[in-house]
Amino acid sequence: MQMTVSESIITILVIILGTMLTRFLPFVIFPEDKTPPDFIKYLGDVLPYAVIGLLVVYSLKDVSFTSGTRGIPEILSIILITLVHLRKKNTLLSIAIGTFFYMFLLQVVF
Repeated sequence: MQMTVSESIITILVIILGTMLTRFLPFVIFPEDKTPPDFIKYLGDVLPYAVIGLLVVYSLKDVSFTSGTRGIPEILSIILITLVHLRKKNTLLSIAIGTFFYMFLLQVVF
C-alpha cells in the first residue's frame, strides 16, 4: 500500500514534531538555572552503561556458539573494542576499529 502525497507530508510533519519535542522538552522541563532532581541525575549516571549492556546482549542474541564460526569473530571484536576503549577512552574510535576488525574477520579470515 502506497501513501498519498498528503499522507507523506503529514507523516513527515509528525516525525519532525516528535523529534523536536524529544530534543527540546528536556531543556524546557529542566532549565539551566534549576538543578535537576536527584533521580534524573541518577538516570544520567546509570543509563549509558545499561544501554551498552543492552546493545552487547542484543548483538550477541543470534550468534551460534555451536556451529559456523562459533562466535569467534564477535568475541574477538568485543575484546578489541574493550581494549581500545580502555586504552584510548574514545568511543567513536573504539566503535570504528571494532567494526572494521569484525568486517575484516568475516570477509577475509572466516
